[in-house]
Amino acid sequence: LGTDNLVRLLQNMREDIRANGGDIRFGACMKKLNTESSHVQSVSVEYCEATERDSDGSRPSQHNGKEAIDCDMAVLATGHSARDVYEKLYASGVELEAKGFATGFRVEHPQSVINRIQFGLEWGPSVKTGKKPTDDANALSFRKLNDEQGEIINSHPGRLPTASYRLATDKAFDGESNRGAYSFCMCPGGQIVPASTDTDEVCVNGMSFSRRDSVWANSALVVTVSPEDEILDEYRKEHGVLAGLAFQRDMERRAAVMGGGGLVVPVQRLTDFIAGKPSTSAPSSSYRIGVKPAACHEIYPKALTNALRDALVNHFNRQMKGFVCEEGLLHAVETRTSSPVRIKRDPETLKAIGVKNLYPAGEGAGFAGGIVSAAVDGIVVAEAILDSLDGEGDESHKRKRLKSVGFEY
Repeated sequence: LGTDNLVRLLQNMREDIRANGGDIRFGACMKKLNTESSHVQSVSVEYCEATERDSDGSRPSQHNGKEAIDCDMAVLATGHSARDVYEKLYASGVELEAKGFATGFRVEHPQSVINRIQFGLEWGPSVKTGKKPTDDANALSFRKLNDEQGEIINSHPGRLPTASYRLATDKAFDGESNRGAYSFCMCPGGQIVPASTDTDEVCVNGMSFSRRDSVWANSALVVTVSPEDEILDEYRKEHGVLAGLAFQRDMERRAAVMGGGGLVVPVQRLTDFIAGKPSTSAPSSSYRIGVKPAACHEIYPKALTNALRDALVNHFNRQMKGFVCEEGLLHAVETRTSSPVRIKRDPETLKAIGVKNLYPAGEGAGFAGGIVSAAVDGIVVAEAILDSLDGEGDESHKRKRLKSVGFEY
């Protein structure tokens, strides 16, 4: 779809919701679920200044102050960055459980490097996006290779799409045992963007334009962390089931300090990360706020750093020869691939354990690992609500609900 198209798509979705009787409250922050006899009676919200943008322009939110919104049922479908919601739920007695997650960095290469690795010297020059600066940069990179190698690179009249990749191994050695390591949310012709929700924390994400026409390619490179992982022991002592959240926050704060503040992102060349030495220079980056060459290998516990280093050298660079190169740049950190916490729910009714009319849904609730699986879980929860209103419900829906659409590490 392209992140640039999502703005228009979301505007159309809001129009459809309103046309069907829905109400959207911009700037509404959930403060509390008001329960009585294990039922949610209302949701307390507090409004802040907010602006809605649509095809007719921008307009401020019409709501202000505080209110309690009465409800017969409540669907809790937050994103996985809504840490305050987990903390409020935990404090109010809603049952939570730790779940596996993955954490690491976002790596960026010139798109021409990925084109060369995936399509080779012969077909790489045939990648065309329709954006002249990007296509010129791709062509120039292959001409330089031609000059360096003294070979004639054949050109073809066909047009190839921007190259992408997928990397994975379950044998990333951390010094004691193997972990999973993989690329995630690969964005060809894309850009690295901030995903921080606090100026004292640095977290990044990636996006692609609908035409895939940026000169860069990026992807998360992450390592798995299990709920019982030893690296969480010190966080578990203080934070219990929320240990994963505390770990994420700590890594993001370390990255913020290393970047020097102002959401500047610390970066490190892949070759320096593998060598275990700070980068003193860096190639250009798509991250617009700014980057700072640093020692990103010092941010995570050694087990995670060792696992990612092993994955890069002994697996990823073998799967894609040339992936590890001076032009490959790690951006710290990418911690929010999925939620480290799950809100417990009944596998058949999908209601939260201990709260009879609360339906946790999607990625923030711990039942999905990306946009598509979160959307599917939303559909499944909607069917569960309809079944509860119908009484007996549809048996085919119940059978489908026995298997979560999410995933485990």
